[in-house]
Amino acid sequence: MDRDYSVGCEPEERDDLIAAARMLDQRMRDIRGNNRMAAIERVAVLAALNLAHELQQTRHQGGVLGDEFDRTLGDLERKLNALAGNPDREPDAR
Repeated sequence: MDRDYSVGCEPEERDDLIAAARMLDQRMRDIRGNNRMAAIERVAVLAALNLAHELQQTRHQGGVLGDEFDRTLGDLERKLNALAGNPDREPDAR
């Protein structure tokens, strides 16, 4: 939102940091909309809260999908063990 900040980072992190800054800038502009009088601190907190909420949702979805993946992988290992003649062998722990 037309402000520059200096942030230290490793050279290999620079592109990701710039992308994150652009994402935050766009979110802040979306929240502010046409209201040029909105306090920048309030807009920044709302944008950060929205991004943190999306991160939480993604982590939750990833956990659910990870559990489902582990179950499916375990089922496949049991089937392969049965085909290989080792039906009593437990799938590897994940």
